[in-house]
Amino acid sequence: MKGIFITLEGGDCSGKTTASLMIKEELDKLGYKVHMSREPGGVKIAEQIRDVIIDVNNKEMDSMTEAMLYAASRRQHFVEKIEPILNEGGIVICDRFVDSSLVYQGVGRQLGIDKIYELNKLAVGGKEPDLTIFFDIEPEAALKRVSNGERKLDRLDLESIEFHNMVYNGYLDICDKFPNRIVKVNARATKEEVFNEALQLIKSKL
Repeated sequence: MKGIFITLEGGDCSGKTTASLMIKEELDKLGYKVHMSREPGGVKIAEQIRDVIIDVNNKEMDSMTEAMLYAASRRQHFVEKIEPILNEGGIVICDRFVDSSLVYQGVGRQLGIDKIYELNKLAVGGKEPDLTIFFDIEPEAALKRVSNGERKLDRLDLESIEFHNMVYNGYLDICDKFPNRIVKVNARATKEEVFNEALQLIKSKL
């Protein structure tokens, strides 16, 4: 693979999705041909799996079932969209990737980071991003954005604050584990400040 693969990570309502739209618009203006995507989703089959995962009516979903559904969605997305673009030398910026599963299922669901890593390594053939930007904001502050109506609730939003704190601490752990790949941005700042900080990091890779 000769392309550039960048991922955006963070807890729910951390602002990464909003920033990604602003980044795409700015990079287009600068003449870069960037392919934006998201997980779970990104292609038709993966989006269908996403609908099952986030459905608020699926409260009885088993934790390992959840992990496998994420991996299945990721596999389809990777082989159908991400891998072909990278093989052609393209640029992919993806809202979430394997790191999300490491912290949400590995830590939050207490399935173990190593087990979830092996599952997803199989799904994506061991591919890792060239750069991962972690949007760093504590869950209490981030989840206020849901109550303010900034986006629709999904199944994971309904989890306890303890779960979201476990996920946040999981992100901090993997930031320490992969310091050469993962860079933090202060997601407590204004949208413009977060966007500018993330944009500069991405431009440094382009």
